[in-house]
Amino acid sequence: MAVSSDFQALLDGGATTICRCWQLVRQDGKTFGFTDHDRDLDFGGQVYLAGSGMDASALESSTGLSVDNGQAVGALSAVGLQDGDIMAGRFDRAEVMQWLVNWDDVSVRTLVFRGTLGEIRRGSSAFEVELRSLAESLNQPLGRAYVPGCDATLGDSRCTVDLEVAGRVETVSVLDVSNKRRLLVDPVVSADSGWFSSGHMRWISGANAGVISIVKVDIAEDKFRDIELWEELRAPVEVGDRAELVVGCDKRSATCAEKFSNLLNFRGFPTIPGDDWASDFPRANEVNDGGSLVNGH
Repeated sequence: MAVSSDFQALLDGGATTICRCWQLVRQDGKTFGFTDHDRDLDFGGQVYLAGSGMDASALESSTGLSVDNGQAVGALSAVGLQDGDIMAGRFDRAEVMQWLVNWDDVSVRTLVFRGTLGEIRRGSSAFEVELRSLAESLNQPLGRAYVPGCDATLGDSRCTVDLEVAGRVETVSVLDVSNKRRLLVDPVVSADSGWFSSGHMRWISGANAGVISIVKVDIAEDKFRDIELWEELRAPVEVGDRAELVVGCDKRSATCAEKFSNLLNFRGFPTIPGDDWASDFPRANEVNDGGSLVNGH
């Protein structure tokens, strides 16, 4: 950790005017600031609120590539992290920065941690959250896998499918709520059953606004559309809540060709032999000339 000369001079002087400040930046861009000082602090364009009950354990740090880690705890309050926002997943993978600050002169400060929020555990009036450092990204697999299905994300730069084309995104309202995973929404006359399967819902109103839900099953009916999600919605859903239904893709080459006319950009290997091929053996009643197994030639 690099420490400025001003902050080092403060430490060398034995002063007791040091506090901790945390800044959270959610993926939707909303920011929060907290401090364990007894009054609000303001620096870098962010107000750090006192009285939030935030506290953090000592951060483990290393010079190698192991993942630094720590924990923070705090109170659930109207000015800080609210239970409903945590339940809705709005703080998932939020960026977090922790500062040591001279509260008598906030220009004298040093950044001691930067990373993301991990698992959040909630109680009746408080939360405990895991802090994951930037080294956590080193645990992510890189490169491509040789699999039959496409490994691109529908609509990204590798896929190139334009999701803004008419019929691929539809705005619907909730008509009925069966449970936290199954909803009835407005009918989409132009789309057959399964059109939105493996797609997603982007919630634009209600308690889940800003949340993205993955669609498991999509069934078209005359007066409604029956949608089942892979995961339960964390926040309550009300009749009238609105969301954007985005077309889905099952990653098969046939779907890429027929549904999106995009086979040239298919990012899978549909003709790669499966596991059963490795244990197969030649048969007397079959042609065994070493030729291609695709299309019989």
